[in-house]
Amino acid sequence: QVELVESGGGLVQPGGSLRLSCAATGRSIFSFYTMGWYRQAPGKQRDMVATITPGGSTNYAGSVKGRFTISRDTAENTVYLQMNSLKPEDTAVYYCNANRRYSHTDYSYWGQGTQVTVSS
Repeated sequence: QVELVESGGGLVQPGGSLRLSCAATGRSIFSFYTMGWYRQAPGKQRDMVATITPGGSTNYAGSVKGRFTISRDTAENTVYLQMNSLKPEDTAVYYCNANRRYSHTDYSYWGQGTQVTVSS
């Protein structure tokens, strides 16, 4: 069983920075699961923001490339999303995800989400 707990959201002015954290439980989770950050704005679908595979490959949505960085600390079992140069359109609830495909079955776990509001 995998449990994910996000933290670090809040209110920030345009151009500011925030770092989100996702504390994960589960043995050797980063060795088996692709970890990701997703976001959902009011009235919109949940979209991928950034992912990191067990091998360390990263992928970013075009709208955040160059501004956001996903990373992980294996010793702390924590995934981070460093967000710089924030824009009002980055306002959303941000969710941490762990996903693995094993034996033709997808295993996907979500955190409870953390609100990020970018406003002056």
